[in-house]
Amino acid sequence: MGKLVVTEFVSVDGVFEDPGGAEDYEHGGWTFEYDRGDEGNKFKVDELLETDIHLLGRVTYEGFAETWPSREGEFADKLNNDRKVVVSTTLADPEWNNTTVISEDVPKKIAELKHETEGVILVAGSGTLVGTLLEHDLVDELRLMVFPTILGRGKRLFPDGIDRRKLHLVEARTIGSDGVQVHTYRRA
Repeated sequence: MGKLVVTEFVSVDGVFEDPGGAEDYEHGGWTFEYDRGDEGNKFKVDELLETDIHLLGRVTYEGFAETWPSREGEFADKLNNDRKVVVSTTLADPEWNNTTVISEDVPKKIAELKHETEGVILVAGSGTLVGTLLEHDLVDELRLMVFPTILGRGKRLFPDGIDRRKLHLVEARTIGSDGVQVHTYRRA
């Protein structure tokens, strides 16, 4: 059975909105203010290399599909050629290579995807989707790159209404020169 991993950039106060600056958030691009160093870059590359399927919400998918097909290199080549599954009720005909859409019975279809997959299913960004995955207890591992900032407002990674989930911390380390933390949690 596959392992569903959620990976996110998050502020100390739990905001994960627009870390790269592509949206219209007042603090957009906040992650670029911090040095995550070679170790942080390696963490993201290693994460990508172990991934078999990218599971994305529509908004994140559209941002990735606009950016990555025109790029080259190991990271871009892997992402462009990997299987991608998008959860959306509005996207009908995705153009990015190796992309399929789930539009109904989302928890059931994702549970089926986990059963038919042996490797890692990676979710990046995709806040609404992450909420659904947590609500239905489909997340096996959380990888949070916590940046030493308080943004004060913005979309929170963990919305109100999700039932309690007990986790086990399997890794915590500091990367880069600015105190960025990587926390990896698994179900307890």
